[in-house]
Amino acid sequence: MMQMSSSSSNRAESDHSGVLGNVGQYLTFNSGGECYALGILAIKEIIEFGNITKIPMLPLFVRGVINLRGAVVPVIDLAARLYGEQLTAGRRTCVVIVELDTEDGKIELGVVVDAVNEVLELSAKDLAAAPNFGSRIRTDFIRQMARIQDRLVMILALERVLSVDEMAGLVALSQEKSASEQVA
Repeated sequence: MMQMSSSSSNRAESDHSGVLGNVGQYLTFNSGGECYALGILAIKEIIEFGNITKIPMLPLFVRGVINLRGAVVPVIDLAARLYGEQLTAGRRTCVVIVELDTEDGKIELGVVVDAVNEVLELSAKDLAAAPNFGSRIRTDFIRQMARIQDRLVMILALERVLSVDEMAGLVALSQEKSASEQVA
């Protein structure tokens, strides 16, 4: 298990994007064949994949819940959330425990990823704005793009990717679909 500290005096003014002025630290990881990054301030810890209790009648991207030191923590499959295909667990699969600020307060969620890579420190010159594909294509889940060596990495806007309100709406749609299929 890897513990990550989220308290530091020189990060006091930072938000969950991990950016303070021109410098930010980001955890890079793989999911669905792509490399992503998250600001480390949103990350509480990284744990081994396993012992997820499945909950019936939820969308594919909700893997279930885990018991994390007595707390029941929902677990989201990032590949299924972004691409609609559930991740096949492998040797390096793990759960990144993140903390989100919501209207109802702070909540913890587990995010299943293929593999965790490294923590990188990025400066303003390494960062670019999220691409704009026009009004019909969603890019609101991308906070920024990072140039890392010869590739671009998406820095995720965690509050959008794991929007509790949006996921609750999808759960309701999933339940409605299941109910209508049972009637038919």
